[in-house]
Amino acid sequence: MLPPRPLSATKGRGAVSNLQGRYEVNGRESFDDGWTHDDEQAPPFKTQVTDEFAKTILSRNASPDIPFDVSLNPYRGCEHGCIYCFARPTHSYLGLSPGLDFESRLFAKVNAADLLRRELAKPSYVPQSIAIGVNTDAYQPCERELRITRRVLEVLHDCEHPVAMISKSSLMERDIDLLAPMAAKNQAIAAITLTTLDPAISRTLEPRAAAPARRLRTIRTLAEAGIPVRVSVAPVIPFVTEPELERVLEAARDAGAVSAHYVVLRLPWEVNPLFQQWLEAHFPERAQRVMNRVRDMRGGKDYDSDFSKRMHGEGVWADLIRQRFVKACERLGMGLQGSRFGQLDASRFRRPQVVPPAKVKQCGNATGQLDLFS
Repeated sequence: MLPPRPLSATKGRGAVSNLQGRYEVNGRESFDDGWTHDDEQAPPFKTQVTDEFAKTILSRNASPDIPFDVSLNPYRGCEHGCIYCFARPTHSYLGLSPGLDFESRLFAKVNAADLLRRELAKPSYVPQSIAIGVNTDAYQPCERELRITRRVLEVLHDCEHPVAMISKSSLMERDIDLLAPMAAKNQAIAAITLTTLDPAISRTLEPRAAAPARRLRTIRTLAEAGIPVRVSVAPVIPFVTEPELERVLEAARDAGAVSAHYVVLRLPWEVNPLFQQWLEAHFPERAQRVMNRVRDMRGGKDYDSDFSKRMHGEGVWADLIRQRFVKACERLGMGLQGSRFGQLDASRFRRPQVVPPAKVKQCGNATGQLDLFS
């Protein structure tokens, strides 16, 4: 049998293969059948966005190492294509690849705002901070046209409901008109993920996200609008982004970030082989060194999902990164993100009407609920 064709990077994409998901029944393996040439490029993966009518919109978790209990994700998959994204394995649930499919076959929850309004209108609903864009970025490129995140924010703004935003996109600036007045009432905060200051590394690591300099400008713009901004230095990748740790924090502080947190590289499920393929394609000379250091921080394994270890690792090297981070934040006067988002103010929450006021009169129901036989 002829050997498999070597993997190569695809311009504008993070993953270098369409690795099979762990739930697929039939196995596939590429090989060189002699009909291709080394200079031939694989056909580009075009982005496809499919409308999804979700049944529920709020996700709840009880993880002790996550600073929020409730989250909302307007999209499945993410065109930013960050190779390290811990959400990649979720595409396996859809029968799709966590590789190139994850960043090119997207699903947009077009009824997200309506579902949220109905959830908030329930008499049993207790308001608590909602984190938006945690699993996949709520401000990825297709949001410019679809505006699902914008409509979700409008619901939260009208209800005076606390919200925490996280993104690596400059598109968040579009919604300052909603976020700024909420922040003035301690109902909104923002976090910008800044992994590296090197545009060349960023271009392969997170190919369709905003460039590092653009993210710094977004931090400055949000901060000047009165929105508290945290910087998320995540992930810290040994020998790739780790040498820049202090410089990233300093640049974020100079741009206006008031607090910071970090996460060391996590390699759950299919992220592990995908990341190692990326290393071999872009940093072959240091790939083994990077993985050796990762294993040093994971008790000899590629990954450890234990709640007490998964975010920061363990051992000498993990402790060294922690010390560097803490000392840099102290020197720069930046707060360490340790508080939960629950400190945002939920006391002004106003329960929404499921039916817009203009339609209530037609229903003849002052509560905003539809009549059974109307």
